[in-house]
Amino acid sequence: MEKRRRISLRAVVAAMALMLSLGEAASYDGGSSGLSPGYYSKTCSNLEKIVLREVTKKKNETVVTIPAVLRLFFHDCLVNGCDASVLIASHNNDAEKNSEDDDSLAGDGYDTVNRVKDAVERECPGVVSCADILALAARDVVNLAYGPYWPVELGRRDGLISKASDVKGKLPDPEMHVKELAAIFDKNGLSMRDMVALSGAHTVGFAHCSRFKKRLYNYNSTMRTDPSFNKYYAQQLKVACPPNVGPTIAVNMDPLSPVTFDNKYYNNLVNGLGLFTSDQVLYTDVASKKTVEEFNASQDQFFKAFVDSMIKLGRVDVKTGSAGEIRRDCTAFNH
Repeated sequence: MEKRRRISLRAVVAAMALMLSLGEAASYDGGSSGLSPGYYSKTCSNLEKIVLREVTKKKNETVVTIPAVLRLFFHDCLVNGCDASVLIASHNNDAEKNSEDDDSLAGDGYDTVNRVKDAVERECPGVVSCADILALAARDVVNLAYGPYWPVELGRRDGLISKASDVKGKLPDPEMHVKELAAIFDKNGLSMRDMVALSGAHTVGFAHCSRFKKRLYNYNSTMRTDPSFNKYYAQQLKVACPPNVGPTIAVNMDPLSPVTFDNKYYNNLVNGLGLFTSDQVLYTDVASKKTVEEFNASQDQFFKAFVDSMIKLGRVDVKTGSAGEIRRDCTAFNH
């Protein structure tokens, strides 16, 4: 416990420094989005303490909570904005979470947000949106994994639409190259630098073998294995993921520090240890290579860029004011 307190104090100091160094995004005024870190200061003053408490409990039960919550936030924001539409459950399998592209989302992410929502509702009923809870939880899992801390802009309302058909083509795919990836981020007002910084979230988490087996066994008509793989890493992956491996087998995204949020991801790319095509191409493509090298050389620069990009991501197509609703249950619309 004492160690966690010291980390938290350092995180607050780091956040203050970041506010001074991140330029325009660090003003934390939400720009035209209408968001503000102090949005619930009068209506639910203990909100962030409640979220951190519940997220910490869940993370202590399973470390999968860290990447699961982070990916849930990404998937939510990149599909019709940060409005918690990915949390809606459907009896007809037609909600956003039922899309093929969201199959990879872990149940621990959903469970974490639902637990936090229940705790928040007990103290501040009908006040805090699920979208804001998800944004806070994403920040907290990063910090609990020894990553950066930042003030989260709040004031989002929950969306009223969740359709599986809305997801296709809006999320990065493991086999995409830089041009395709950049197009997705650009549509959401996110730059190449944002894309490379947010990809650094792959420093935590895991991936099922089916997501990258093509690179190992069926790369193209002349080469079975992607030559950009470090050959020793490829051998290790083939042991972990034989050709007939079952659908439940998974490996760490970052083989060096899989449960710590750090800049090792970029070192992995420099050394041919990127697990997905969409990871490794960030280093092999000249359009993104210099940014990878920058983040590999400096964890501080990566952390600053990641915070900047998370704030920008959290502003994508948000619902505020009278738009949307404040869900009583994150898995269902109020009406």
